[in-house]
Amino acid sequence: MFNSELLKLGQNIRQLRLSKGLSQEKLAELADLHRTYIGGVERGERNISLLNLIRLARVLEVPVTELVEGIE
Repeated sequence: MFNSELLKLGQNIRQLRLSKGLSQEKLAELADLHRTYIGGVERGERNISLLNLIRLARVLEVPVTELVEGIE
């Protein structure tokens, strides 16, 4: 049911990460998360908490709404 939403969220995060020139490892370091967690989120395999979503938005310098863009 939520797989497509998690995939879209992961795609959004990956696209923003790449646009900022960040590796998964660097994003994880800056957000104080593990690299494998970032990879799982980007692949839609991990359900991210609101607090971690906020962490990523801050590191990527975007509003949280940009991370969930296209998800209804």
